Amino acid sequence: MSLSGTPRGERWHIAIFGRRNVGKSSLINALTGQDVAIVSPVKGTTTDPVAKAMELPPLGPVVILDTPGLDDAGELGAQRVQRAHDVLHRADIAIMVTEVQFGFGEHEQALAVQARAKGIPLLLVINKTDAAAPTLAVRQSMATQARVPLVVVSAVTGEGMDELKLALIRILPEEESPRRLVGDLLRPADVVVLVVPLDKAAPKGRLILPQQQTIRDILEAGAQALVTRDTELPQTLARLNGRPRLVITDSQVFSQVAAVVPRDVWLTSFSILFARYKGDLTALVQGARAIDSLPDNARVLVAEGCTHQRQCDDIGTVKIPARLRQYTGKQLVFEHSAGMTYPRELRDYALVVHCGGCMLNRREMQWRLAQAREAGVPIVNYGVLLAHVSGILPRCLEPFQ
Repeated sequence: MSLSGTPRGERWHIAIFGRRNVGKSSLINALTGQDVAIVSPVKGTTTDPVAKAMELPPLGPVVILDTPGLDDAGELGAQRVQRAHDVLHRADIAIMVTEVQFGFGEHEQALAVQARAKGIPLLLVINKTDAAAPTLAVRQSMATQARVPLVVVSAVTGEGMDELKLALIRILPEEESPRRLVGDLLRPADVVVLVVPLDKAAPKGRLILPQQQTIRDILEAGAQALVTRDTELPQTLARLNGRPRLVITDSQVFSQVAAVVPRDVWLTSFSILFARYKGDLTALVQGARAIDSLPDNARVLVAEGCTHQRQCDDIGTVKIPARLRQYTGKQLVFEHSAGMTYPRELRDYALVVHCGGCMLNRREMQWRLAQAREAGVPIVNYGVLLAHVSGILPRCLEPFQ
């Protein structure tokens, strides 16, 4: 992602569903005016969900999600269908593509039921009108069955594309009251110190996404962002004319930073900010308290929302397991998931430890929290966990009280 681009997790996620060969990929290309998706007359060309971030006027920055056919057959096909349904976990809007010969049948109905249960706005699109245009009676019948807005298009000729974009605008979810990463905690001219270690995991030549987003939100609040490494933090604080309003640190150096920052200065971490921004900070704090009662040989899932090159001191596979074993004094069994792969069954885990979720949209993060809640499994994120085992979690929560 370029520094000027909108982060994927902050874009509207529009998912395209339908049977094989109804023209889902062709519709995406026509809608965006780009050859984004591979088009082929062969059934089942799209075998895995594909995400593409782009600008879609007049909606703005979006992520288009292309999915496998809902009528895929065989054992492998059933897995593809399940993956298509799983895309609903991160979809803000769903488009159901069909054509006259299929209408609104069992495959479409099953997906629509799930979308309604999740509160996801759904739009029905009848494609291939250049080959077979639906009569008024057919359109009325399908609209009644689907109980959602309906648009008639041709991905080949471009007919109906403007109407489709307008329909998408109409069903966009209502904006909640603006969520802020940190800006709601600040006053104009406040000084915020950001502590950014440059270790092996730091990307060469740039800051990681949570740091970029936090700096942007600080500036939008009219406050001042001062960035320093943990090794220079004492000198940075000493040179300030007065005390900062807030210090935000990478969670991995919590203990070192807490020892330097005066007790009357607010302290928190990037990961805790994201816990509040995309997740449920209260639930994650409760998950941290469950660490104290983990039994011997407990299974712990460490889940990350992205995939990245693992380092020898990787936080998810090395540092978190080591800190938990040291803190609990227990032999714990760790399992890992990354990217869009997330276990369907969590009941056998004693704890889920999740990353900050900066690469996930809020709907996906909320779904993961709900899965843990329904399974009765406590869940915590990296920052909340590290603050807890460092003995400073109450202090790190003070800015939000």
